[in-house]
Amino acid sequence: MKTLLLDKSQTKTAAEILRRGGIVGIPTETVYGLAADALNGGAVAKIFAAKGRPMDNPLIVHIADFSDIEKYGLVKEIPDGAERLARAYWPGPLTIIMKRSDVIPKEVSAGLDTVAIRLPSHPLARQIIREAGVPLAAPSANLSGSPSPTTAQHVLNDMDGKIDAVLDGGACDVGVESTVITLATDVPRLLRPGGITVAQLRAVLGKTEIDPAVTHMLEEGAEAASPGMKYKHYAPGANVVLLKGGDSAYIDYVNAHADDRTAALCCDEDIPLLNVKTLTLGKRGDYAAQAHILFDRLRQIDDDGGITTVYSRLPSTDGVGLAVYNRLIRAAGFEVIELEKV
Repeated sequence: MKTLLLDKSQTKTAAEILRRGGIVGIPTETVYGLAADALNGGAVAKIFAAKGRPMDNPLIVHIADFSDIEKYGLVKEIPDGAERLARAYWPGPLTIIMKRSDVIPKEVSAGLDTVAIRLPSHPLARQIIREAGVPLAAPSANLSGSPSPTTAQHVLNDMDGKIDAVLDGGACDVGVESTVITLATDVPRLLRPGGITVAQLRAVLGKTEIDPAVTHMLEEGAEAASPGMKYKHYAPGANVVLLKGGDSAYIDYVNAHADDRTAALCCDEDIPLLNVKTLTLGKRGDYAAQAHILFDRLRQIDDDGGITTVYSRLPSTDGVGLAVYNRLIRAAGFEVIELEKV
């Protein structure tokens, strides 16, 4: 089966494929999603097969309007905090976890009693949801564990022949997956950082905890309450190593370990000082820009073909930097070298 590449005028074709139980790569403002009818367990199972995704990794349900939550009966009740978050940040890169209703198939929830819901801001995503007439389950449209796709070509690189179609909506604006917060706990808890920061969440909700799995490996045997928590994610074929230390320590370490199969994932300011191939994330401290380009750079590592080791700075955890930190530490399989101790 050859995957169809659809342009933005062909949303009705994409919607028809989804209505009949197919799967389609669709654009969102964060990354491209691999969409299926969220109320059709058989269709959702095709997502897991195409991605090679473990079935115990829950999915996010995408809606076109806040009223879709009640229209489709997706949750047992809508917490007050969800309404306040929606007024502040929907449509946008925020996913809210609530107690699910029985209409949510087990394939979507991974057997949990909760469901993750998002209202994307990308106009084509919402148009497709409306035209399909169903909410859409849509994890990132990549092979499980590899860098997420931010263009239609990225999706085709991973999924050609595995899915029905890809709708080309251009490059994604945010570049990393949505922030995920659960309201199914006594205190709201951030499970995955993204374009909506902890400070923004706390401005609406007050006290908001950060789950330890945001910055550390999920404990052995623990359930993943959100996508992106349990497994090594976002990783290129090359080995990614994170370096924790000051500017000069980073430069000295990379140069001391340089060879023709080594590269640095670095900032613009580092390039003149490094003696290896460089892949820049942009200016130091501009974490929104770094988030936007991160997955593209991780895919470029594989495109090069000759790189076996990539040394990256360990980002700050401030603001959107926490999202970059979270993705990189998973891409590195939690391998961090403390330079002061080397």
